Amino acid sequence: MLTALFVTLRIVANPLSNVFQKQLTSRGAHPLAVIALTHALLSPVAVALLSTVRWEELDSVFWMNIVLCAVLAVVGNALLVYALKEGDLSLLGPINAYKSVLSLLLAVVLLGEIPNIAGAVGVVLVLVGSLFVVDRAPGQAHGRALLQFIRDRGVQLRLAALVFSATEAVFLKRAILHSTPLTTFLFWSILGVPVALIAVAALGGCDGGTKARQLAANVRLYLGLGLTTGLMQAATLFTFGKLQVGYSLALFQLSTLVSVFLGHHFFREKNIKRRLIGSLIMVAGAVLIVSFGKSKPATTEQTHAILPWGKSVDSKREDCAERVNGPGIPLHAV
Repeated sequence: MLTALFVTLRIVANPLSNVFQKQLTSRGAHPLAVIALTHALLSPVAVALLSTVRWEELDSVFWMNIVLCAVLAVVGNALLVYALKEGDLSLLGPINAYKSVLSLLLAVVLLGEIPNIAGAVGVVLVLVGSLFVVDRAPGQAHGRALLQFIRDRGVQLRLAALVFSATEAVFLKRAILHSTPLTTFLFWSILGVPVALIAVAALGGCDGGTKARQLAANVRLYLGLGLTTGLMQAATLFTFGKLQVGYSLALFQLSTLVSVFLGHHFFREKNIKRRLIGSLIMVAGAVLIVSFGKSKPATTEQTHAILPWGKSVDSKREDCAERVNGPGIPLHAV
């Protein structure tokens, strides 16, 4: 019952946070400032809960992984907000299905995992679903429409965000192995603040006065964004602690359908029926890839060869790995 609650929260909270992000950027908020303020809103709650942390159990492996998580999260989320500023939510939401395709390709290159028929069919379904999601002019060839879709700046930014979020998931899994889902969430929230502020300072997002005025003018939106982002990340980590990651991410794909609906409801985006059909096809493809698209799982030795700093150091952590990842979970389930 509790697991079903976590999954449902993740499915709903993720697209809702995207709605708040898009609304804020439409009101002139800088994407980097949005990410910085989101972590700033989560941090007081996280700091208040630090008393629950067993500091003596946190080793260097945990700290290395959680710092990498924070960096990847800020970059990936900033790219996502930039994408939402440029494009439709109902168009960008379905692109999440490409994460499974990307991870499948990474599994082939890094671990030698050759996809089976289910994986190949899943990739085809994701591509076919994209044809429905794409806005196609009358008489325009499907191939040309798909090429135009890929060249869209918002789509390119969303795909770039997927690269970082897929990589972040690897390190999140490793951080959980060396702590708990709650501890990982707390430090993910806190460490995101300095990382985001460094990015704002380096890239010239906006000054402190501008951020303060933005926050004052959009308090409700920022509070909604902080709440939904916190629920999304916490639900993700606690679901990873209850279900195999592959099954979790397959269920999370349902948030794509919510994104399409919310895009129409809040922003009056068009071609919703076609995008819903395309999203259903893409979700089906992503689920096939994540759940059944492997020929052989990555072994512990292979994974450690790629990420040696994530290696378990005692039998307790090996048991945790089994519980979080499931036996032999493939990289393309990330």
